[in-house]
Amino acid sequence: MASASNSSGPCLLGVDTGGTFTDFVLADGGAALRVHKVLSTPDAPERAILQGIAELGLDGRLAELTVVHGSTVATNAVLEGKGVRTVLVTNRGFADLLTLGRQARPALYDLQPPPVVSPVPRELCFETGGRLGADGGVVEPLTEADLAEFRAWLREMGPEAVAINLLFSYLDPSFEQQLAAAVPAGVFVSRSSAVLPEIREYERGIATWLNAWVGPKVHGYLARLAAGLHGARLAVMQSSGETIDAAGAGQSAVRLLLSGPAGGLAGARAVGESAGCDRLLTFDMGGTSTDVALLEGEPRLTSEGRIGPWPVGVPMMEMHTIGAGGGSIARVDAGGLLQVGPASAGAAPGPACYGRGGTVPTVTDANLLLGRLRADAFGGGLQLDAAAARHALAPLAQQLGLTLEEAALGIVQVANEHMARALRVVSVQRGVDPRGLTLVSFGGAGGLHVCALAEALGMSRALVPIHGGVLSALGMLVAPRGRQLSRTRVQPFDGAAVTAIEAELEAMAAQGRAALAAEGVAPEALQLQPSLDLRYRGQAYTLNVPWAGVAATEAAFHAAHAHRFGHRLAVAVELVNVRLGVRASATALRLTPIADGVAAAPATAAVIYGEDSPVPVWRRAELRAGQELAGPALVTEPVATSFIARGWRGQVDCWGNLLLSVAAR
Repeated sequence: MASASNSSGPCLLGVDTGGTFTDFVLADGGAALRVHKVLSTPDAPERAILQGIAELGLDGRLAELTVVHGSTVATNAVLEGKGVRTVLVTNRGFADLLTLGRQARPALYDLQPPPVVSPVPRELCFETGGRLGADGGVVEPLTEADLAEFRAWLREMGPEAVAINLLFSYLDPSFEQQLAAAVPAGVFVSRSSAVLPEIREYERGIATWLNAWVGPKVHGYLARLAAGLHGARLAVMQSSGETIDAAGAGQSAVRLLLSGPAGGLAGARAVGESAGCDRLLTFDMGGTSTDVALLEGEPRLTSEGRIGPWPVGVPMMEMHTIGAGGGSIARVDAGGLLQVGPASAGAAPGPACYGRGGTVPTVTDANLLLGRLRADAFGGGLQLDAAAARHALAPLAQQLGLTLEEAALGIVQVANEHMARALRVVSVQRGVDPRGLTLVSFGGAGGLHVCALAEALGMSRALVPIHGGVLSALGMLVAPRGRQLSRTRVQPFDGAAVTAIEAELEAMAAQGRAALAAEGVAPEALQLQPSLDLRYRGQAYTLNVPWAGVAATEAAFHAAHAHRFGHRLAVAVELVNVRLGVRASATALRLTPIADGVAAAPATAAVIYGEDSPVPVWRRAELRAGQELAGPALVTEPVATSFIARGWRGQVDCWGNLLLSVAAR
């Protein structure tokens, strides 16, 4: 078993709340890492967290405990359309701005597209004065009469949240600030000039509305969790990979939409480094969804991410998410074809084999019937019910005219193809050959599919990290505290731009230092990462490059444009946004080498569909450094199971990671 040590010896608990399970990783000074898993409680996620903390025996140590949490509350509220009653405040004539959007068609040749659902119903939109021009000059003032009308309208509407999105407010926030001051106490307020002070009113408006729409839910949830933790320090993972104190996280709900998956990438990068793998293709397969990403050094940030149908302009780790997980439901469509996902059985009732009332067949049920899952070796303290899985799959197998095992194999193969397609999106479609990468699987279900996915992409190397079943929770422990700040400054990118760039960077650095000082981070412990969004004059979209002076930064932009689009232009370059990452150093966790010596023997053997004879089942905690495992084989641990397919072999490194490679033929 791996352990972790830390020079300062804090008691750190990483918590990742997923759609099916809530995962825990405890680093208690120099003691061994402890991992735990409980079923999530979607109606009140804090219940599962408090249950896990109690089961870990931490109730009496809350005062010395730091909890770093990846929350799905904001994500689920957006995806399920369960935000609060929110009004939108904008300039006169622009109430339909968020409904009109960018006029981009999801299906280019569909002449009868479905109507676009408006984010904010027309009756909840308020138009007022306070309009600026592109140069920052006042086009229409915000009068006392406007403010009085606004107050009266709010009393009539009775909203829980207010989103304020005025034109060009990133140039001067004063009109938005006056409107925010007119909102009654107790109503959540989200200003675009605070949420995303950047060009592009639609993207800025959507980010502001999302922040208001789910902000009260996030704020209330974190308040309940903090109260239940009785004084423990609580931090939350942001989509950009840095943490923020829970006290301020509720006001920044839009920055938490990829909170859990961001922890997974942080953990994958840290464990990949320990295994000597620096170019990674990652897939995090949980119970509800699968997140995939390309990691070459530092995780990439993007400001063009999406959540459901909505663009999210705030910085987030670049990844791709699909509705394929262990709980994905299998069905036969109207054309008689087998479909898997995106609907999920979730945590309640969950897959049929959980024995909690589920009746529909899922990927987890299929893996159990194929023998790849052990009924007595599953995470969360569950004893799987094979009879319930057979009962759930029987109608589907009958529809397809297949045996139960053939139907189960079909479910797994369809799920694999969904995930392989997603992995191609983040690699092949970006011009990166996956054959030169290492496939890293994590999440509770990842290890069951890693060999099949590697083969689908022509890859010959894979990594199943130590504690891969809870790697997102582990990633919470290695994530730094920090902020991602930005300002729009549209102007020619030449020598004259230096003064403006340095002034914006200085202002943002002061803002970031102040925010982190409030969390107890000393200014000298912070690292500043300045970058610019540049474009050729006349273009609509930008590329982000590090700031290193005008000449070097412009050369980097030309090179980045040629790499991305295959050409560069003899056109003047334009500055659009100035960005600054402000980060503290991450807590230094080190994995302790596992024991070597006499290789462990298999704990038992399992009958797996498609194999002529029983295959060995190894307990991961008993494996020794340097030990080699030939496929087919199963490797079980308290939080996950891995399947080494025929034609593959695994080797255990000194940290307990399982390195997979294609066996010599």
